[in-house]
Amino acid sequence: MTTPTALRLEEITPENLKTALGIRVRPDQEFAVAPVVKSLAEAYVHPGKAWPRLIMDGDRAVGFLMAFLDVDWHEDGGSVIRSGLWRLNIAAEEQGKGYGRFAVRSVAGELRRRGTHELYATWHPGDNGPENFYLNLGFHKTGELVENETVGVLKLHRPD
Repeated sequence: MTTPTALRLEEITPENLKTALGIRVRPDQEFAVAPVVKSLAEAYVHPGKAWPRLIMDGDRAVGFLMAFLDVDWHEDGGSVIRSGLWRLNIAAEEQGKGYGRFAVRSVAGELRRRGTHELYATWHPGDNGPENFYLNLGFHKTGELVENETVGVLKLHRPD
């Protein structure tokens, strides 16, 4: 990873769409995260609720993330509004360099800016899944399962 100042999120545009679609995780991780093309299709049909971004290191795309914003989350027959990380795809050759941490921190910053106090994420449990990644960042399991995925939450504190 280069200097933190070289890292940024970039909106998906017609000019970088092909680059975004080229982001691929390792083959052994494909079960755990949808491909970028599916994420962009979901963003299209959920306007205003999805926040897709390329993760850039200088002029290189190293990953893709998509947050969900103020989504009606059904819980125990009721509903509650939640926001969080919907997808995180770090390119296979770019993993282990801090880009995932940068992505989660960036989503946390955006949610804080919008007045949100919790960041939710879901993940597939098991080998080659991202559970340890999320737990090491401070996520706590809520005890919920959504479509056989573990639900975790990260409390967002105001920056000092």
